[in-house]
Amino acid sequence: MAVNQNDALTIGSRSFKSRLLVGTGKYKDFNETKQAIVESGAEIVTVAIRRTNIGQDANEPSLLDFLPPSEFTYLPNTAGCFNADDSVRTLRLARELLDGHNLVKLEVLGDKETLYPNVIETVEAAKTLVKDGFEVMVYTSDDPIVAKMLEDVGCVAIMPLASLIGSGMGILNPWNLDIIIKNSSVPVIVDAGVGTASDAAIAMELGCDGVLMNTAIAEAQKPVMMAGAMKKAIEAGREAYLSGRMNKKLYQASPSSPTTGLIK
Repeated sequence: MAVNQNDALTIGSRSFKSRLLVGTGKYKDFNETKQAIVESGAEIVTVAIRRTNIGQDANEPSLLDFLPPSEFTYLPNTAGCFNADDSVRTLRLARELLDGHNLVKLEVLGDKETLYPNVIETVEAAKTLVKDGFEVMVYTSDDPIVAKMLEDVGCVAIMPLASLIGSGMGILNPWNLDIIIKNSSVPVIVDAGVGTASDAAIAMELGCDGVLMNTAIAEAQKPVMMAGAMKKAIEAGREAYLSGRMNKKLYQASPSSPTTGLIK
């Protein structure tokens, strides 16, 4: 039996079978978006409220028509926000557009070139949103101290970057991720920097609870095929983590076949 059928990912008050979260930006159109999301098996889809129509413009195609909220859990995010006030305002708008939906992804950026998070503004926004009844999944740096602060504020998932958003550089600092995972009592979901399936598998083997990605799928030469590859990578990485890998043996070989009890 596949792991994701009996190994639920619990975030706040919700549970999910899939540990792959997928963004909805950068595809050529909403049809391709839908095909890739379906192929990925993702149940949670992120949407940038400032960039994607989910009802703000009645005269334009709405993502809701292609990915119905009855079939997918929407995760509104604050992409493009550079301070706490704008982020809070954006997510309150999302809650109105999605009929009271309170599971959100907070990201407060600090720099337009690197899109690195402004952790000071992020913490302030998180405090406000948690008090306002939101279940906050939060994008942050791979600083273990900041990650713990955000958990203590009340965020339901911590989402440290693997590397810069859209860079495809993979996991640059697995040691910090390991510290965050070991010190966290809420899900840790790698967000940003994944470039290919092996990056996703490594994140899961480290013990991350899930991976969120967008560019790695949307900008692949064959996005739908890559979405399927990412699904398999997440499942394989999770199974490998749960299985418990063998110990590494520095400068010591170990034969695969037994050396005692040989047939003579």
